[in-house]
Amino acid sequence: MKGRVLIPLMLLAALLPAGCRRAAQAPAAPQFRAFPYPEIPAVYVDAAERQDWFLDHFWDPFFAGDGPCDTSAVLGVPHHEVEMQVASYVQLLQQLPLPDAQRRMRHFFSQVEQRQAADTASRVFLQMEEIVSRYLYDPNSPVRDEDLYLPYVEGLALSRFTRDDARPGYEYQRRMCALAPVGSVAPDFRFTDARGRSRRLHDVKAGATLLFFSNPGCHACKEIIDALQAVPGIEERIRRGGFAVVNVYIDEDLAAWRAYEPNYPRSWLCGYDPDGLVRSDRIYNVRAIPSLYLLDADKRILMKDAPVERVVSWLQNRQNQ
Repeated sequence: MKGRVLIPLMLLAALLPAGCRRAAQAPAAPQFRAFPYPEIPAVYVDAAERQDWFLDHFWDPFFAGDGPCDTSAVLGVPHHEVEMQVASYVQLLQQLPLPDAQRRMRHFFSQVEQRQAADTASRVFLQMEEIVSRYLYDPNSPVRDEDLYLPYVEGLALSRFTRDDARPGYEYQRRMCALAPVGSVAPDFRFTDARGRSRRLHDVKAGATLLFFSNPGCHACKEIIDALQAVPGIEERIRRGGFAVVNVYIDEDLAAWRAYEPNYPRSWLCGYDPDGLVRSDRIYNVRAIPSLYLLDADKRILMKDAPVERVVSWLQNRQNQ
């Protein structure tokens, strides 16, 4: 049975039967069109079936339409609205099993390609390339997701519509996104703590482990520390072995790390990467600091380079574990 999917409010009306919808908004300016949601056939009455059909056909009316395709609009839909729909679609996919989500991303990319092929003078491929890459791969995106980006960037690396000068970059991104995917066992490595003791990630015994790549004095890292420390009962969960934080510095200024290390919570396992293995991009793709990986008891990856909000939500939903 599929897990419950939380639907962004802006998409909820599209999933409701037609009789339950609110009145349509006033039409957009003549040169643009509103983003067109697919109309779910009345034969689908089960909520799960309606959701599946909706996600499978989410982009159909958009790509079937036409209109300006430039910096102001994509196929006649205002650029900012297309961005909003990409973000909402990603949030829906993130709550599905990864194979289902990746299958839909592959279909999404194929729709972009087919629409470009239907009008080779169009800029739809270039526009969607920029939006999807920014939302799914930019380290600062709140919905970034390398595992969801992987099917799209695989397409970009091979597509005849990709610019030749951009193709090597997409091939590199494809290889990096394929490292340590969600569902795989997190690559093991050793780290050295402040007392010089050698530790290994896989030797940490806990119901769940947060692998936190951080830098000393990093403002964004401090915000993550504060957010985690604010989770009710977090210290008790760490004490009982239900949760562990492995906080690793992967750069080379060990003097700065040693000077800052006492500022980290004492219940955390803090250390540095003495072999430079992590920053070599051979086992993890740490594109920016901070970076969070949430692991289960068997060190399988539950979340990869996750925003702290997703990690905190996960912890709060499992307060009794």
